[in-house]
Amino acid sequence: MDTKKMIGIRISEIRKKKGFTQDQLAEKMEISPKYLSSIERGRENPTLNTLINLAQCLEVDLGVIFSFPQIEDPAKRKSLISSLLNKADDDQLKLALKVLATIIN
Repeated sequence: MDTKKMIGIRISEIRKKKGFTQDQLAEKMEISPKYLSSIERGRENPTLNTLINLAQCLEVDLGVIFSFPQIEDPAKRKSLISSLLNKADDDQLKLALKVLATIIN
């Protein structure tokens, strides 16, 4: 999973926790719901100003949007881990195996 998709997932999770629909948040941000949807699906490159506006409208620090370990859906977490492992080289896989074995065992 690429970074844009991870950011989009994070934005979607925060939005839902705050009780906003895409339409409601888009209206509050003064952007189109289609654009917000594209951001959440990782298909857009939002500007820094858009991300700042998003954080302000959701009443969170901008850094929260980039806090990937806080992804709470177990299926999404497993998918993210799997995607990262698929991108890892052999040395990184060896290290990941050691870390996971230490944590899980």
